[in-house]
Amino acid sequence: MSSDRRSQISISDVALIESVKNLKESFNTHLHFDVVKDRNVATMRDFYMALAHTVWERISSRWIRTQQFERTHTPKRIYFLSMEFCMGRTLSNTMLSVNITDALDEAMYQLGLDIEDLEDVECDAGLGNGGLGRLAACFLDSMATLRLAVTGQGIRYEHGSFDQGIENGWQTEELDEWLSFGNPWEIERPEHSQMVHFGGRVVKDGQGQSEWRDTEVVIATPYDTPIPGYRNNVCNTLRLWSAKAGKTFDLNTFFSGDYINAVLARNHAENISRVLYPIDHVYEGKQLRLRQEYFLVCASLKDMLRRFNQDHPKCDLFELPYKVAVHLNDTHPALAIPELMRILMDEHIIYGAGGIECTPYYHVM
Repeated sequence: MSSDRRSQISISDVALIESVKNLKESFNTHLHFDVVKDRNVATMRDFYMALAHTVWERISSRWIRTQQFERTHTPKRIYFLSMEFCMGRTLSNTMLSVNITDALDEAMYQLGLDIEDLEDVECDAGLGNGGLGRLAACFLDSMATLRLAVTGQGIRYEHGSFDQGIENGWQTEELDEWLSFGNPWEIERPEHSQMVHFGGRVVKDGQGQSEWRDTEVVIATPYDTPIPGYRNNVCNTLRLWSAKAGKTFDLNTFFSGDYINAVLARNHAENISRVLYPIDHVYEGKQLRLRQEYFLVCASLKDMLRRFNQDHPKCDLFELPYKVAVHLNDTHPALAIPELMRILMDEHIIYGAGGIECTPYYHVM
């Protein structure tokens, strides 16, 4: 039986000795097998990537243990929705949280590297540009330290905060290409992708039930980032959604020579997660910002219900308020309240007072 053979796959912690010698060996292993370079050709960015993978190895076991604990004990889950997350630099924060800063500093010194130079290679994640995003990051860090079962939900912006410059005395703005070299702190979870619908029309079937038809379908693909608690072996998740077109490429249009329109639908869908806060003094900008807000809340709520059904297979949706709470960071994700009512009525056939009774507690900052 395959299940008998799978019992040999470990679900317990893999012991890692955090000695300087062990960390040096791990760094060299990741430089050779993940970055696929040696010291003769490696750049500072390559050394940074090897160091990031070394730290990731230490935090991934904590991440798995936290998820195992939550599946076993099923605590009440909190979903923290925010349009911004100013997380800062992940490397230094993670090393501090798992208490390996000093050991890694010495390990890098013995390898002829300065850990501060490696930390400077990392770009800030372009997921926010103000106090709202910094508040969200502080909430996630604090709740992980308090051992609360929290999942942050946001948008994985391809271009986040702009890079500012001065030219002839005037401010100039350039795109922040924070993902141009990849992000070693995230893992794609395409198996948990959600379908988000826009536009279309509503019709009633023979039983009087409303049906949403002829919609534009956008696929929300999640990317997970670990959020470690401060020296407590807890690691929560920040889940960021990336927009992809339901139909990415029109082959017939391409073969007819209309190359631009062949990818037009894909570009229109992917614009949702292209830029943080598009300019909204034009109609198209207002429309795009509204699409961003709906994209975030729809994908997050569907993911929340998926996780609820997975954790509580014997519970009906009337138990939802006792198992789940939703925190809305400012008013941007306020569409979550009517959207959950819509999902309950359209997809789970719970009407009127029943839908209100199923709605979990919302808290808006």
